[in-house]
Amino acid sequence: MPEGPSIVILREAAARFRNHTVRVTAGNSSLDLARMQGRRVVSVRSWGKHFLLEFRGFSLRAHLLMFGTWRIDERKPTTARASLTFDNGELNLYTCSLKYIEGPLEDAYDWRADVMNPAWDPRLARRKLKARPDTLICDALLDQDIFAGVGNIIKNEVLFRTRVHPAATIASIPPRKLGQVITQAREYSFDFLAWKKAYELKKHWQVHTRRTCPRCGGPVSKQYLGTTRRRTFFCPVCQPPP
Repeated sequence: MPEGPSIVILREAAARFRNHTVRVTAGNSSLDLARMQGRRVVSVRSWGKHFLLEFRGFSLRAHLLMFGTWRIDERKPTTARASLTFDNGELNLYTCSLKYIEGPLEDAYDWRADVMNPAWDPRLARRKLKARPDTLICDALLDQDIFAGVGNIIKNEVLFRTRVHPAATIASIPPRKLGQVITQAREYSFDFLAWKKAYELKKHWQVHTRRTCPRCGGPVSKQYLGTTRRRTFFCPVCQPPP
């Protein structure tokens, strides 16, 4: 599943369509894509894992799900979910979920929850975490209401960086350590962005999909933890259970 940094890359690439008008719409989406035809893009934004094209009065929200992809000025052999043609190029979105958001985006999103947004508020994240004392940290990091944009890779790497066991409950994590997790959720996301732009993301993974811990040399454990049951990689020595 594309995580927040990957959506930022899409947002930056699609920024060229801001203030341009959609001339032609196509695609196999059940959404009324023609609604965008003849409409000018007011802004190109993102929130967590959501890519947003804002028009006056409504916005298109694209969620790339597990295997979604995109292309600008080129096409894949398969039919796009949505294809938007502008005077200055073409945006194609594949294998994604599309919906319209009515009204201002400011009413639909709390930008303070997006770990990559300038409005990100770590104090708000801490308050939300403290309200869920029995939640496992591996589930909390994937909660988009708290850490919008954080996905499974970031979750695994943040917990390894901070030496926190993924099955630790929020209540069991010391306040200072919990603060480190919150801080790293943002910092690692920007590291992820830089590495992905340099086409070297995977070589920087410390624990995700690894077999051996780079710190202690011991075996990395792979389990499906929490209510999300997502793949969780961790070192049982460097990340001891609470």
